[in-house]
Amino acid sequence: MSALPVGRWLRSVRPERRDLRADVVASLPRAISSVPDGMAAAVLVGVNPIHGLYASFAGPIAGGLSSSTRLMVITTTSAAALAAGSALQGVESADRPQALFLLTIMAGAVMIVAGIARLGRYMRFVSHSVMIGFLTGVSANIFFGQIPDLTGAEASGQFALAKAVDVLVHPSRIDIASLLAGLAALAILVGLSRTRLATVSALVALVVPTAAVAIAGADSVARVEDVGEIPSGIPVPQLPDLSLLSLPLVTGALAVAAIVLVQGSGVAEAAPNRDGTVSNPNHDFIAQGVGNLAAGFFRGQPVGGSVGQTALNQTVGARSRWAAIFSGLWMLVILAAFSGVVGLVAMPTLAAVLIFAAAASLRPGELRTILRTGPTSQIAIISTFCATLFLPVAAAVGIGVTLSLLLQLNQEAMDLKVVELKSAGGGRWTEHPPPERLPSHQATVLDVYGSLLYAGARTLGAKLPDPTGADAPAVVLRLRGRTSVGATFVKVVADYAAALDAVGGRLYLSGVDHSLAELLHRTDRVDVSGPISVFEATELIGESTEHALHEAETWAVGHRRGAPED
Repeated sequence: MSALPVGRWLRSVRPERRDLRADVVASLPRAISSVPDGMAAAVLVGVNPIHGLYASFAGPIAGGLSSSTRLMVITTTSAAALAAGSALQGVESADRPQALFLLTIMAGAVMIVAGIARLGRYMRFVSHSVMIGFLTGVSANIFFGQIPDLTGAEASGQFALAKAVDVLVHPSRIDIASLLAGLAALAILVGLSRTRLATVSALVALVVPTAAVAIAGADSVARVEDVGEIPSGIPVPQLPDLSLLSLPLVTGALAVAAIVLVQGSGVAEAAPNRDGTVSNPNHDFIAQGVGNLAAGFFRGQPVGGSVGQTALNQTVGARSRWAAIFSGLWMLVILAAFSGVVGLVAMPTLAAVLIFAAAASLRPGELRTILRTGPTSQIAIISTFCATLFLPVAAAVGIGVTLSLLLQLNQEAMDLKVVELKSAGGGRWTEHPPPERLPSHQATVLDVYGSLLYAGARTLGAKLPDPTGADAPAVVLRLRGRTSVGATFVKVVADYAAALDAVGGRLYLSGVDHSLAELLHRTDRVDVSGPISVFEATELIGESTEHALHEAETWAVGHRRGAPED
């Protein structure tokens, strides 16, 4: 049984001869750009930059072989790196690398489980406002967090903004040589950003100022080798140290997985397959999980679908998944030949790369649109931004997900609308605002827009016309298209029917789906033999409502309070 999926997978990853040349050519500039990106991402985690380079070869190869979005590049991302660094804050420096590998493997396992459990459909419940607020907070954290490295100053503070402020209020701590190296790197990045050298601008920004620092003999400028010894050659697989397992590490892995999966969903939308096939988010979940397992076992940090690297992959002419795979292979060549040079890179230049990337990732247009949309979106984006700025990333992710769900429920409840329908003849109806109070001896037809689950059902109860003071009113409540309801809706309907019955009235439910009708018959709260009548939907739209209206009008005209039923 397993031979069929394996055979299908082998056919799907088999390289096409017509695409090989383009993919090989496209993979080299992407591999080169991954050198500064990978090193900078490791700086965010707070580990030796070599671990970012290890992830930059393992992620693209393992993830590229299994993703359904064929141009997706699974590699280091700033958001995942920041989340990993936050999870490792309480870990001793000596244990941090081993804890990072364990965190990466756990995050990968969570992603694979999410894909197998088909949780891709739940990504749509993460509010766009919440996601933009989180990503903006991540960019701000990266920007402020790199100020000490850019200036060569010692800084203290519980979060990135506090450290940046500490540097600014103590300018005497700034090392001039470090600041000049960092500013030179920023100038190169800005200057080359709109030229043909944009794809290698980050690498140039590392090399040129570093060379200037070496020539000038500026020993006060920190180098990568000061962070730790840079191993030479290609890494070998290594099992994680399970003794480092802890609750903060588990919650950190969950936060990393959530961030990676949400970002990966956005990458799939931005990079559709060239042959028109639709990406499968669950397969991409698994692919990102596989990429993290490979990165963890090869002593790398968390990886995920990268928006920037995938866009670069498209720009340089990639045609298939093999462009990402070849870029990982090129990275192995770079590690084998130049890993000894990595230690010479000046730390302020890496800080400059991160600051430039953080500024470039901001989306001012989307921010303006969200802030103009309304109070709900404003609350979502501002709350998530502040949580990301001042709290650990795991807590910010939890707040963001919870806020998304609460906003979804609140929006469904607020969006509920009740209208009165009046027959215009010929099966046509006109909409009108519903009456505040029901008229006596008349039938009122009501239709409902919006969700009838949870708070939406209670909102419906508050918006239904008041039967108090009416004599023998009849209400037809149209429910066409509703296939399921909750206990709250059943209670609201039962209570409203009881209020109608108290004044000699009756409730008619029209357009009711067959399965919903059976549910209402089974519940003991809805007495369909008493004050409630149920009319099941037919293929002809409006037919059951017309039948219900006819019966309701007959009832309303022919009954008086206390009169016997026919």
